[in-house]
Amino acid sequence: HICEVGPRDGLQNAHHLMPTEAKKAWIKAIADAGVEEIEVGSFVPPKLIPAMADTGEIVAFARTLPGVKVVALAPNLKGFQRALEAGAHKVTFPVSASRTHSLANVRMTPEQMLEEVRKCAQHPHPGVEMEGAVSTAFGCTMQGEVPEDDVVRIAAGLAEFCDCVALADTVGYAN
Repeated sequence: HICEVGPRDGLQNAHHLMPTEAKKAWIKAIADAGVEEIEVGSFVPPKLIPAMADTGEIVAFARTLPGVKVVALAPNLKGFQRALEAGAHKVTFPVSASRTHSLANVRMTPEQMLEEVRKCAQHPHPGVEMEGAVSTAFGCTMQGEVPEDDVVRIAAGLAEFCDCVALADTVGYAN
């Protein structure tokens, strides 16, 4: 199973903004190549990550591509609500197993993020999948080693209210 995350992960920290029309062309090319699940953007505050300011428009466009499951990332209830309004088929929630990374990335502890995802799960979301992604599951550039017990604890917590759980190699340490 492949979910291409380039349109979100590849652009969120880019120094230059990719024009919306170029994003659409890229996503269409990914779909034309046969990828059936694409994470097209994230619903984060545009002032913090300007590259994701057009995610609502990108989700709407991606929904017109036949056979594509449109995925968006959301770090909180407000982002989840925006993803639902835009029409995402699936929403991914990043919950870092690294406390240091979690505080730097979403300004919440892993425990606070689990509670945030729980709130989202209680919000009506008919037909929309929820995925919990355990970020820094294989290590962290800020914290270093991430104890396996922390990864398992976060994954088990997410499994209580998400449709699926993924282990994310956030910084390229898995081997």
